Amino acid sequence: MSLAACSTGGTGSRDEGAARTDEIAAAAPTPSASDTAGPQSAERVDPIALLKADPKIGQRLKSDLKPCVADAYPVDASYGDLTNASAPDVVVNVMTCGDAVGIGTYVYRKQSDRYENVFMAEDAAVYATIDRGDLVVTKQVYAKGDPVAYPSGEDVITYRWSGSRFTQHDWVHNDYSRAVGDGAEPAPAASPTG
Repeated sequence: MSLAACSTGGTGSRDEGAARTDEIAAAAPTPSASDTAGPQSAERVDPIALLKADPKIGQRLKSDLKPCVADAYPVDASYGDLTNASAPDVVVNVMTCGDAVGIGTYVYRKQSDRYENVFMAEDAAVYATIDRGDLVVTKQVYAKGDPVAYPSGEDVITYRWSGSRFTQHDWVHNDYSRAVGDGAEPAPAASPTG
């Protein structure tokens, strides 16, 4: 019986030089203009101004919308194609300052020269993202007695643009395991320096 092994002093793989890429590059398709259609960059908008000017948003959220420090608001903004509009749509997530828990998510679509609110969810622990043209909204689910940092699970709801509004396309519920340590809250991660 014979055994083969890597030689010492080598890289552990064949030491015959760099792999040839000219044949691979020649075989790879070049993207055409139709492959890259759609907006590739987004004009940035002021998400705070969008929220404050939005008549659909209640006065309570508007008055609570304040910077956490200096002029840094607890707001994330994402840009992408959700509604097949001529300009990228804007997803705005509003969070709490202390623990960054989502308290509202909004989608704005550009209509002529202004942005219009076409979706909103004002719930505790809600956050939305754009995933390949779909709006994915995650809502943390809390059982009685759950601390804010440790929900019992989450609902993940996928919406798609249909004509003039979003419709629910998919729903997934995840229950989180409580089998961490003694079943209490998870312990903080150890410091990498020990």
